Amino acid sequence: MTEKLLHTRNIGIMAHIDAGKTTTTERILYYTGISYKIGEVHDGTATMDWMIQEQERGITITSAATTVFWDCRDQKYKINIIDTPGHVDFTVEVERSLRVLDGAVAIFCAVGGVEPQSETVWKQADKYNVPRIAFVNKMDRSGADFFGVISQMKEKLGANPIPLQIPIGEEETFTGVVDLITNKAIIWDNESQGMNFTESEVPADLLKVVEEYRLKLIEGVAEENEQLFEKFLADHNSITPVEMRDIIRKATIEQRIIPVLCGASFKNKGVQPLLDAIVSYLPNPSDVESVSGINPYTEKEEVRHADASKPFAALAFKIATDPFVGRLAFVKVYSGSLTAGSYVLNTGTGKKERISRIMQMHANKQNPLTSVEAGDIVAVVGFKEVRTGDTLCDEKHPIVLESIVFPEPVISVAVEPKTQDDVDKLDLALNKLAEEDPTFSVRVDGETGQTIISGMGELHLEIIADRLKREFKIDTNKGNPQVAYKEALVSTVHHREVYKKQTGGRGRFADIEFEIGPADDGIKGLQFINDVKGGNIPKEYIPAIEKGFRIAMQNGVLAGFSMESLKVRLIDGSYHNVDSDPLAFEICAKVGFRESVKAGRNVLLEPIMKLEVNVPDEYVGDITSDLNKRRANVEGIDSKPRYQIVKAHVPLAEMFGYVTSLRTITSGRGTSSMEFSHYAELPQSLTDDVIYKLKGYLVK
Repeated sequence: MTEKLLHTRNIGIMAHIDAGKTTTTERILYYTGISYKIGEVHDGTATMDWMIQEQERGITITSAATTVFWDCRDQKYKINIIDTPGHVDFTVEVERSLRVLDGAVAIFCAVGGVEPQSETVWKQADKYNVPRIAFVNKMDRSGADFFGVISQMKEKLGANPIPLQIPIGEEETFTGVVDLITNKAIIWDNESQGMNFTESEVPADLLKVVEEYRLKLIEGVAEENEQLFEKFLADHNSITPVEMRDIIRKATIEQRIIPVLCGASFKNKGVQPLLDAIVSYLPNPSDVESVSGINPYTEKEEVRHADASKPFAALAFKIATDPFVGRLAFVKVYSGSLTAGSYVLNTGTGKKERISRIMQMHANKQNPLTSVEAGDIVAVVGFKEVRTGDTLCDEKHPIVLESIVFPEPVISVAVEPKTQDDVDKLDLALNKLAEEDPTFSVRVDGETGQTIISGMGELHLEIIADRLKREFKIDTNKGNPQVAYKEALVSTVHHREVYKKQTGGRGRFADIEFEIGPADDGIKGLQFINDVKGGNIPKEYIPAIEKGFRIAMQNGVLAGFSMESLKVRLIDGSYHNVDSDPLAFEICAKVGFRESVKAGRNVLLEPIMKLEVNVPDEYVGDITSDLNKRRANVEGIDSKPRYQIVKAHVPLAEMFGYVTSLRTITSGRGTSSMEFSHYAELPQSLTDDVIYKLKGYLVK
C-alpha cells in the first residue's frame, strides 16, 4: 500500500440548503493555502460557486471539485473535496458525488437542525455506505442549540452521534470549543480571520458538562478493546488521545458512530479541527470496500482493489463542458493508473477512447497532470463519447462497474427559440445540457411537434433557460410549467395479439398470449415473466417481446405519459418458420400493449412532495388553511421557540408559485422547503381535466 494512498481523502460536503456548505469549503481553501482571500457566498465571490447563476442567487447548483493539502500531526494529507448543492432540484449532484466518495462531512445548521434535504442526503449516503462526520455550523446564530441538533440526529436520522467537542458559549457568546479528546479549550482569535487560536484549560462553568461527555466518550472507546477496558477500569484518564482517535476512526469507518464537531464557519471558527477530523476519522481509499463489477465478456463478477499496480478501472460520474478545454469527464479511479495520452476502453459504449489530458480540478480551473493513480478523483479530456455512469478501464481487463441510478424528472415545460435561426442551435444546446445532467431530459411531442424539457423543479428549469441564454446565446419562449404525471394500469387484463403483415414477398408473423397488470409491490419498471411452455415461441424471440413491452411503456394510452411499473406474464403464442423474426415479435408486443391496456382500468399518478413550512406562531392557522385548499395532507406541527414547523405532503400540481403566496400570507416571514416524496393516484375528478388541458397545451 503506497503512502500516497494512505494520506488521500475523497470527501464530499453535504447538507440542507443554506446550512453553510460553501462557506465552510471557502474557509477550508483559505486555511489550506489554496485561496489567499476568503470568498463569500453573499458577495458572489465564493470560489466553489463559479457559475454566474450561483453567484447571483447565492446557492450552489453544480458540485465543484477541488484538491487541498493539510498538515496534521506531522503528516501531509491530500484531500479531494466535492462541494455539493443543498437545493432539492439539484439532488443529482449529491447522488453522483456520493457514489464515488469515500467519506462525507454532513453540515447541520445549529438553528434549523435536521432539515428535509438533510434527511435526503443522509439517505443517499446510507445507500452508498459512505462513512461520515457531522459539523454543527452557525453556532453564533440566535437560537443555536448544539445538543438539540444531536438529539434530532438520533430521532430523525436514526444516527448514533458522538460529540467530540462541546461549544464554549452559544449565539453571540460563542467563542470556541472544548476538545473532549485532549480535554483542552480552543479559543479563536477574531483579528487573524480565525487563522490563529489558543489552547487553554476548560472554562469553570463547563467543567461538569465536559466531564460528563468526556467520560461517555472514553467509556465508549474502552468498550471496543479489552486492553483499553482494563486501563479504563484502573484509571479512565490513562487512555491516550492516540488510542481514542484510533478507536473513533475504526467505529466511524464501520459506520457505527458519527463524530460531531461544531463551529461558526462565517466567523472563521471551528474549521481547522474539522480538517483534522477529516484526516483522522474518514477513510482513505484503501479503507473502503473494494469495488466489484461484471466482466462484459465472461459475465462473471470481478473485484478491483485500490492499488496502482492492478488493472485500470474508473467510473465517470459527471460530464461538464468547459469553454476552454471542451468536454470534461470527472472520474474516480478505483484501481490501476492512467497516463495522459493513453487509451482506455469505455465498456458503456464498447469503444476505445484516447485520454489526451488529465486535470486536477479547482472549481472551474484546471491544473494539468501527467498521470493519476488509484484512489484519486480527476477530470479527463479527449474522449469522443462518454456518459455519466460509464466505466473506463484497461482494454485487456474489461469490467462494468455498477452505474448510477438517477431520479426521474417531475416537471416539464415547452420551449421554443425566439428566432427561427436558433432552431438547430437549440437542439444541440439542449442535448449538451442533457448529457451533463441525467435528471434533465428533452423530447419532442409527437402530436404538437413542440420541444418539451423536463427537470426536478421550477428552479432547475429556470437555470436551464438562463444557461441557454448566457452560454449558448439562445433566447427562448417558455410555456407554463407542467407536472410530469405517470400512468398506471390498476387492473389485470388477459389478451392475445396476432400480428400479420404480407407485402408480396416474405411477410411478418407473430402471435403472443399474455396477462398484463400492476407490478408486484416495490418493483419499478417492467416485471416480465416468461411462462411459455413447450417451445411455442422460440427462446431467441423472448427478449424481443420483452423489449417491445419496455419501449411501449414509455407512452401510456391515457395521455402519453410513461408507466412507472407494469407486470407482463407471457403465457403462450405461436410463430411461423419463414415469416417470424425478432422484429415481428417486438412489434406484436407494442401493439398488444396498447390494445390490452386500453381494455383495462388506467389511472394517472401525480408527484407528491414532502413540504416543511417554517412560520411564526401567529400565521399557522392561515398556512394550514391555505395548504388544505392545495389538497395537502398536513401530518404534524412541531413547535420551536417563536415559530412552528408545519409538515405536509402535497401534490406538486398545487405548488406552483407557492413561495410568493407564502411571502404574502406571512408578510415575508415564512420559509419553506420541498422535495419529491412519491407518486400517488390522481383523483378521477381531476384526471379528465388534466388530460383535456394537456391535449390543448401550447407554448405561449
